[in-house]
Amino acid sequence: MSIIAACLIFSLLFALLCLRRMDNGHKNYIERNKMVYNITLIVGILIFLVLFLRWFEKANIWIPTKHIVGDLVEIGIRYETIFFNTKDHIRLHGWYVPADAPIASLLFCHGNGGNITYRVDSLRQFHSIGLNTFIFDYRGYGKSEGKLSEKGTYTDAAAAFEWLQNRNPDLPLILFGRSLGAAIAIDLAMNVKANALICESGFTSIADRGQELFPFLPVRLINTIRYDSIAKIPSITIPLLVIHSVDDEIIPIHHGQKLFDAAPEPKEFLTIHGGHNDGFFLSETEYLQGIAEFLKKYLPPSHDLHND
Repeated sequence: MSIIAACLIFSLLFALLCLRRMDNGHKNYIERNKMVYNITLIVGILIFLVLFLRWFEKANIWIPTKHIVGDLVEIGIRYETIFFNTKDHIRLHGWYVPADAPIASLLFCHGNGGNITYRVDSLRQFHSIGLNTFIFDYRGYGKSEGKLSEKGTYTDAAAAFEWLQNRNPDLPLILFGRSLGAAIAIDLAMNVKANALICESGFTSIADRGQELFPFLPVRLINTIRYDSIAKIPSITIPLLVIHSVDDEIIPIHHGQKLFDAAPEPKEFLTIHGGHNDGFFLSETEYLQGIAEFLKKYLPPSHDLHND
């Protein structure tokens, strides 16, 4: 709302200046009313544009749904339904999927659309390589309560991490984020003690991607939802795996490359094929092999990865 206030203040000052000048040399009542009308119209258009862009920003960054589309029971994998609370007293919903012979725990921060029931294929994949996986819905998604905000998603991830850490205190803990979830996982990695971070199909920042999509708009000026991963990733101190598809049509691979370049060692880059939402599935063999090799290399030595 700061931009709206600035527009109002600037327009009112401009109007007062114009009217003062008219008083000094132009006493024409019709001209004065015309000037006021024009200024009011301009202010109204500016406010409408700012409000529309605010709405457009939120509508395209967060696309939650309550609709249930999948269930692990259908593919023979057992799981637990979990409800837990954040520090700001928001009740969240998640699934805990224990592996048959776990070598680590993985916290799954999903992307901006749907809810956890849209990620059954990924949960199957992580289960197959021995990872206890906890996937949760951010506030406003699925069965989770609350109102969405950038800060809120960070708070949600921190609460989910705490839950998983308490559930499996003796296992290494991996942070995994896909698309928007990569930005949330990067932020979380700065504030918790995890063993590794995996970022799949991540972007450098909302402003960067928005400017690419809308080069004719002052995106950096009006952007309020940041998810500024490129500014945060240099602070990451744990092993990092960046995964990105050369065919990604939503977040081009140069975003993944920039994140990788900005991150400190140790780090690995895994290139896959397929679209933004199905690359992990279409490249399943190399995808799982790459994750398995990364975890085998960087997990504590006492844990052997099940790479079938």
